Amino acid sequence: MTAWPPAPIRTERLVLRQSEARDRATIIELFASPEVSTFLGGPGSRDELERTAPEVPGRRFGFFVVELDAAMIGMITLDRRDATRPGRLRPGAEATEIGYLFLPRAWGFGYAAEAGAAVLGWFAGAMPGEPVALCTQTANERSMRLAAKLGFTEMEKFEEFGAEQWFGVWHSAAESD
Repeated sequence: MTAWPPAPIRTERLVLRQSEARDRATIIELFASPEVSTFLGGPGSRDELERTAPEVPGRRFGFFVVELDAAMIGMITLDRRDATRPGRLRPGAEATEIGYLFLPRAWGFGYAAEAGAAVLGWFAGAMPGEPVALCTQTANERSMRLAAKLGFTEMEKFEEFGAEQWFGVWHSAAESD
């Protein structure tokens, strides 16, 4: 297991870092947003999120805050995908899965692609040879475009949560040569 948290990752426009107490309000905003949660089962209750979110949400391995001009605009996560769910890279094996949420005001500027590429680059260095999975609803056109930009290739489609899901895999450039 690689050390956590890593030093902040800097891209041309963004900083990816561990979460801090100052990010709590933005994290609540992300999960309460009807636009952000359209393909995630709907928004959470702001009151419930205010009551239950820890003082420093996301303080765990694989949780990156995405910051633009010293303000949080989104998050990228690397989590273990349960081997019992549909969509697998290897039969019966867990996989690392990338996820992302960005504030609607940050959509359309390429921030998710920039941050996603940086996290995948970090992961390739931290876990050489390990593939990364991505699952999104086929109806989520923005997420499908982002998966393509990041270099994910389709493994399968399946039905889950009442919708068609797209499941893809990413391999580091060294692996795919």
